[in-house]
Amino acid sequence: MDTPLRLEVIVGSVRPKRFAPVVADWFLKRARAADAFDVGVIDLIDTPLPVDLTENPTVTAFQERIAAADAFVAITSEYNHGYPASLKTAFDSAKREWRGKPIGFVSYGGLSGGLRAVEQLRQVVAEIHMVSIRETVSFHEAKRKFDAAGETQDGAAIDAAERLLRQLAWWATALHTGRAADPYPG
Repeated sequence: MDTPLRLEVIVGSVRPKRFAPVVADWFLKRARAADAFDVGVIDLIDTPLPVDLTENPTVTAFQERIAAADAFVAITSEYNHGYPASLKTAFDSAKREWRGKPIGFVSYGGLSGGLRAVEQLRQVVAEIHMVSIRETVSFHEAKRKFDAAGETQDGAAIDAAERLLRQLAWWATALHTGRAADPYPG
């Protein structure tokens, strides 16, 4: 492709004193260094989507950004063995805009590193016709993994981020080409 693929990174947690910005900023540095992508951020704390799924100008703008994107990465915490309600609301606030596009996950949490949330999200994104990238970045006991500057020495996460971005670029290119040649039959 001559132009970079549009990657939207969705920051899922909206809790006060959330740890999400630390994880998101770390991942965004890596994503922005990847030549394949033009990277945007949709932080759900700044995107108040109505939980009753009514339409309003914020929802319309959100749907337009989703429609224009080629790929996504969701930054998700794990709350009570699940993902944030704000992230489910985001997935439910658009429909056809998600279809035929890849998504990767960066998760964080306690002992599980958010992986239970990711496994549940894989079911959600399959239902809305997305392709889930197999490689996942996860931070177990996340607050212990980052220094005061927001950097980590977690070699597994660093390696996983690189693999996720390469796989995401491959799928985004293949699916972008496919949608251009023949619109997704959803």
